[in-house]
Amino acid sequence: MRSLLFVPADSKRKLDRARQSEADALILDLEDSVVPANRPAARAQARAFLAEAPEAGFRRYVRINPLASGVALEDLAAVLPAKPDGILLPKCSPEEIRSLDHYLSAFEAAFGLTEGAVRVVAIATETPAAMFSLGRYAGVSPRLEGITWGAEDLAACLGGNNRKLDGSYDDIYRLARALCLLAAADAEVMAIDTIYTDFKDEAGLAAECSAARRSGFVAKMAIHPAQLSTINRAFSASAEELAWARRVVAVFAENPGEGTIALDGKMVDKPHLTLARRLLGLGK
Repeated sequence: MRSLLFVPADSKRKLDRARQSEADALILDLEDSVVPANRPAARAQARAFLAEAPEAGFRRYVRINPLASGVALEDLAAVLPAKPDGILLPKCSPEEIRSLDHYLSAFEAAFGLTEGAVRVVAIATETPAAMFSLGRYAGVSPRLEGITWGAEDLAACLGGNNRKLDGSYDDIYRLARALCLLAAADAEVMAIDTIYTDFKDEAGLAAECSAARRSGFVAKMAIHPAQLSTINRAFSASAEELAWARRVVAVFAENPGEGTIALDGKMVDKPHLTLARRLLGLGK
């Protein structure tokens, strides 16, 4: 999975368009893009969309409202009968992921769903308190499959701008990004990069995608279908990368007793083998 596209669940037009997009996953949004008055309609449309596309060529997630909002259980009750692939939980802590796990288990039992089928992605940096808990996601729930970060809500909490005058992230948001990456690695789940808000700036998006992938992120969220081709291209392994990975795996298979091997004039060791296996989809 390389790209996850946010779609306001209260917009039937955008939901219909999203079906034809290049996204690897759609995030039906019940939170920030939906005003409270539209929540009942958004829940109904999200449920209908999920029911109509049970075996779509993309994964189907729902971003519910935060558990502290008082309406998250209504969101879950509305959409879970239609069997979404996963839930995005915003403004969360590890403890809230554990609570969500319990809620999902109860709803799965009530609706006759397969236990543990609904996965979870944590949006883990949107409040100051959340920043201090990023080291506690390992083992919090077997449902957890990804951790992502957000700069917009954190900026709102701090009352500042998340970008410097030159367009780069200010230090606190660079810290959020780095801690998200470390938290995902520690929990052994996907590290998913945050949105790029200027959907008309393709060059800026491409640069941010390239930097994210070099750092270790495996996917990026999008706010507009126009961003998807750039994101998918950036997070796809190139022919050269795949060829290198195959050579690394092969040379270690031929030399099982060696920890360090010369390849193409350079020394490669077990961390290179781990990276090569990941590029080939072989796990660790």
